[in-house]
Amino acid sequence: MPHILHIDASARPGLAGTDDHGSHSRNLTHQFVRQWQALRAADTVTYRDVGQTPPSFINREWIQSAFTPAPKQEPWMAEILAESDELVDELLAADILVIGAPLYNFGMPAALKAWVDQIVRVGRTVSFDPNTPETPFTPLLADRPRHAVILSSRGGTGFGPGGVLQHMNHLEPALSTALEFIGIAHIHCIAIENEETGGAMLADSIAEAHRMVESLVAELTTTVGATAKELEPA
Repeated sequence: MPHILHIDASARPGLAGTDDHGSHSRNLTHQFVRQWQALRAADTVTYRDVGQTPPSFINREWIQSAFTPAPKQEPWMAEILAESDELVDELLAADILVIGAPLYNFGMPAALKAWVDQIVRVGRTVSFDPNTPETPFTPLLADRPRHAVILSSRGGTGFGPGGVLQHMNHLEPALSTALEFIGIAHIHCIAIENEETGGAMLADSIAEAHRMVESLVAELTTTVGATAKELEPA
């Protein structure tokens, strides 16, 4: 059965419309998971709130540990990489990655970038072969179909595909690049805009995003559910 990894990255802990200064991106991710479980109650979910509990930033010791072959690693290196191993294991177990990611200053929140740095890792999620310089990297999460759902919120408008500010949006492109690099090929993006404008423009954007989430859930519960059933051992 499909397994979901649900990640929220907003610095706002609450839900928009329910809590003061609540998060629109959290609202979308919780809607996605709630509607998914209404249709497929047996499917499992792992939840991680990097917005409130950010992963560690990588440092010199992390880099030294991650690029030391396992047989040569010292005990302290395993301790350094323990957090990364936990985050990678969560990702490897998932068929669907649901990320709530507000657009902060044209890119992803620092806490989410810290998560990306912990899970894009040679030997765990991507392999590197210097003997094939034209194609040195092999994604290790391409072993089965995986989907990533990026649910975002933006203060302004026009940051989406074809928008006048698309060139200033480095959230979905950066996330998609990192996820595709490790083998997550199916990426779906939905965003709420006009947070700063408010009023009817924001309300319309929220309503449209929620409609799109509902449609995407209906689509993926069918396609991913069928794929997972095909992959189950006979």
